[in-house]
Formats: sequence, C-alpha cells, structure tokens
Amino acid sequence: MSVQRTLSIIKPDATRRNLTGAINNKIEKAGLRIIAQKRIKLSKEQAGIFYLVHKERPFYDELCDFMASEPIVVQILEGEDAILVNRKVMGATNPVEAEAGTIRKEFALSIGENSVHGSDGETTAAFEISYFFSGLELVG
Repeated sequence: MSVQRTLSIIKPDATRRNLTGAINNKIEKAGLRIIAQKRIKLSKEQAGIFYLVHKERPFYDELCDFMASEPIVVQILEGEDAILVNRKVMGATNPVEAEAGTIRKEFALSIGENSVHGSDGETTAAFEISYFFSGLELVG
C-alpha cells in the first residue's frame, strides 16, 4: 500500500441536488482525506480538454455539454491506495450495476448523470489534478 492522491469530481447532477456533503461523507468514511476542494463552472471547451481522451466516443459531446451545464466540485483526495479506494466508494459507472452503499448506487440518476468522477490510475490522476489545481493549492 502507498499513500496516493487522486482527483474527484462531484458532477452537475449531484451539485444541482445539493449532495456535496453526503458524497464527501462517504468519501471520508472510506478513509480518504479531502486535501483541496473548489466549486467551479466549466465551459464546454474546458470540459472538452479535460475529457479529450473520450473525443472519438459517441457520448463525448453530450458529456462535455453535461459537465458545463452547472457547477461542479473538484477535489483532491489523499490516502492509502486512494485511487482504488475512491473507485470502490464511487461504484460502477452504471448505477444499476453498482454495489449497495456506493455513491453511484445511492445518488446517480443514470449512466450519464452518475454524480461523480474519479481518476482511473496514477498517470491520469497526475494529469487531472494538475488540470484543476496549482501547486500552491496543494496544502495537504
């Protein structure tokens, strides 16, 4: 096990329903610390750059529109195996397939409006964290 940092996003469907506290409660109960956090509103272009890896996928434009539709909360989580722990607490992308007690099982509205995003690996986490946070904001 190693201490890692990962990016977490509370998506527009969840911020619209005022679920930030409930989601963060689950994250913290899973043993992760929130070491940086801010509420922002992405433009479609900013969302497009962030999700560039999905550019050729059929859902790309819809995803960018959705992520720019309302404010999001971006945050850095830290803890032992933070990437894996966060992905477990988020649950499967499809809320129907997510395990009971996970964020997506409890809060997601659909596969697209699934309430949260989390980095899927160390390289991705490093890029995603640097996309939203400067070094000055990492106060641990």
